[in-house]
Amino acid sequence: MPRIAVLIPCYNEQVAIPRVVAAFRAVLPEARIFAYDNNSTDDTVRVAAAAGAVVGRETQQGKGHVVRRMFADIDADFYVLVDGDDTYDATAAPAMIALALAENLDMVTAARVTDAAAAYRPGHRFGNALLTGLVSRLFGKRVSDMLSGYRVFSRRFAKSFPALSSGFETETEFTVHALQLGMPMGEISAAYKERPVGSASKLRTYRDGARILRLIVMLVKDERPLPFFSLAGGGLFLMGVLLGIPVVIEFLKIGLVPRLPTAILSACLVMLSFLSLACGLILDSVARGRREIKRLAYLAIPMFGG
Repeated sequence: MPRIAVLIPCYNEQVAIPRVVAAFRAVLPEARIFAYDNNSTDDTVRVAAAAGAVVGRETQQGKGHVVRRMFADIDADFYVLVDGDDTYDATAAPAMIALALAENLDMVTAARVTDAAAAYRPGHRFGNALLTGLVSRLFGKRVSDMLSGYRVFSRRFAKSFPALSSGFETETEFTVHALQLGMPMGEISAAYKERPVGSASKLRTYRDGARILRLIVMLVKDERPLPFFSLAGGGLFLMGVLLGIPVVIEFLKIGLVPRLPTAILSACLVMLSFLSLACGLILDSVARGRREIKRLAYLAIPMFGG
């Protein structure tokens, strides 16, 4: 039997965490359940321990820091990562693990399904669709709910995941990491419900959405540098040409360059465009080497049963 660990990052979840621990204890009786507290100011630690979870702590604020600590501290064959707000359906976990085992998958995502408008607000739904579509276009379409906080990971994934994010953008990092290394991935649908009364969401739609968008831009720069810098270079070249055309036309007419500053600016923009392209070519080779190193680190960890 595989060793299964349920990982629950927590911040002020004293109302919901006992229900989450009990629900996963019921459907995965053989699993170890870990609740890692992230500087809660309520009674989360006590009630999680009373519910039967192994309690850990991470003092650096942010979900990404908690995930990094849990992946480093805990050893298992499969990891079930779920938010501590009692919004995800625990009964989906056995099917997710079974799918990962049957098809040797490194990540299984629970795509959220709900009819409750308060559980999955239109703004969050639209933002998720927009960001998921952007990542799908840039890195490959294999996940329909990129921001889901309910996933199953193999040991290979958890122990080779760089975990560079600090907050809610860690879900985006999960997806891009798996897509970049061509990991086997799967997805199932799972019910999603409202938070229990007395529990408050920590997600800030615009702030966290902006952080996720910033992370996507940074990941494109790091993982797809040639297209990124080629696009920047193309923009610079276009601006340089548009500024330079009137100067060239005037020179052909009168044989003089009366607008010298514009001519210099145009030439500089064109030179910067070629410099941007050169940076993209160099960094593309660097990014390829980084992917090879990450792939070797991933392959160095044996798969379950291997």
